[in-house]
Amino acid sequence: MTRPGTFTIDATDGAARAGTLMTAHGPVETPVFMPVGTKATVKGLDPLEVRAIGAQIILGNTYHLHFRPGEELVAAMGGLHSFMGWDGPILTDSGGFQVFSLLDTAKIDADGVTFRSVYDGAKARFDPEVAMGIQRALGSDIAMCFDECPPGGASRAALERAVTRTVAWARRCHATEPAPGQLRFGIVQGGLDRELRTRCAEEIAAIGFDGHAIGGLSVGEEREPMFAVTEHTAALLPADRPRYFMGIGDPEAILRVIAAGVDMFDCVLPTRLGRTGSAMTWEGRLNLKNARFARDGDALDPTCSCPACSRFSRAYIRHLVSQDEMLGHRLLSVHNLAFLLGLAGAARAAIRVGRFQPFLSESLERLRASV
Repeated sequence: MTRPGTFTIDATDGAARAGTLMTAHGPVETPVFMPVGTKATVKGLDPLEVRAIGAQIILGNTYHLHFRPGEELVAAMGGLHSFMGWDGPILTDSGGFQVFSLLDTAKIDADGVTFRSVYDGAKARFDPEVAMGIQRALGSDIAMCFDECPPGGASRAALERAVTRTVAWARRCHATEPAPGQLRFGIVQGGLDRELRTRCAEEIAAIGFDGHAIGGLSVGEEREPMFAVTEHTAALLPADRPRYFMGIGDPEAILRVIAAGVDMFDCVLPTRLGRTGSAMTWEGRLNLKNARFARDGDALDPTCSCPACSRFSRAYIRHLVSQDEMLGHRLLSVHNLAFLLGLAGAARAAIRVGRFQPFLSESLERLRASV
C-alpha cells in the first residue's frame, strides 16, 4: 500500500489539478467535495448511502465531538471510523472555527483560547496541544491545525495578530505526536490582505505539513475578491501537497476554487438546504415547499441518477416536505450531496482529458442562466 500522505498529481489544466491523495483508509481522488459529518454523522443519512452516491471522504468536528460524547469514549469504541460505521477516510477540523465564533465568551491569549461550552456553559480551553490530542484520540486520517479564524471585516491589525498566532500555533501542532498514519494540514489565514496571505502561506509551508488549507474565507466577504485571494494563495502553496478550501459548497464557488488550483472543499450547505426543503439543480435551487411543484412529475434534476431522482417525483418530495416527513428532507440531502459530488467528479474527469476550461465555461453559463 502506498504510504499515507503521498499526493500524486495525475493531470493539470491551467491551475486546475486532478490527483490522488493516499490516506490510512484508502485513496482520495481530487478535486473532491467532502460531506460534513459534524457530530459523527452526515445529518440524517446512513454512511452506506453517503458512500453509494460517491463520497470518498467525510468530515468530523473536533469541538462538538470533544463535548459530546468525548474523545475518550470514541477511542474506547475503536476510534471514529468504527464508532460511526464509516470505513473511508475522515478529516477532522480543529475546532478553531467554532471557538472563534464564540468571541462574545472567548478570551484569546498567546497560548490558546478560554471559552464557554455551547452545551452547558461550562468553562473550557483549547490550545494547539489540546486540539491535536483530541484528533489523535479520534483517529482521523487528516487532522487540522488549531488556528485563529478572524471574522469577516476584521481590521488589518486583527488579521495580522491572527496570522502571527496561527503560525506559532501551527509549529506547536506540528510538534505533537499524531495517531498512526494520521496526516496533518496547516492553515493559511490573512483575510483578503494579499501581503498577509503571502506571509502566512510561506511560513506555514516551511513547517512541513502533509497538506495546506485556505481558511478564513467565505465568512461574509464579497465573492470576487474572495476568489482572487484564493487564486493568489493557492499559487503560493507547495504544488506537491493537497490544497483545501475550508467551508465552500455552492456549485459556482466549487468550480471557481477548482479553477484556482484547490483540491479539496467542504460545506454544510447541501444537507442544510435538504433540511429546509430545497434542492440544488442545474435549474438553480428549487424550493420544494412551492405550490408549483404539487403536480410536477419530473425528477428533481433530470440529469441526476441519485436515489431521489431515479425513484421519486418533485410532486412526491414536495408532499413529504409540506407534511414535514423526514423522508423528504433525507431525499433532498441525498440529492444535494450527489449533485455536488457529481460536479466535482465531472470537473475531475474534465481535467484528466484536458477539457476543464470548456467544462468550466459551459457549467458556469448553465448555472448563471438559472438565476
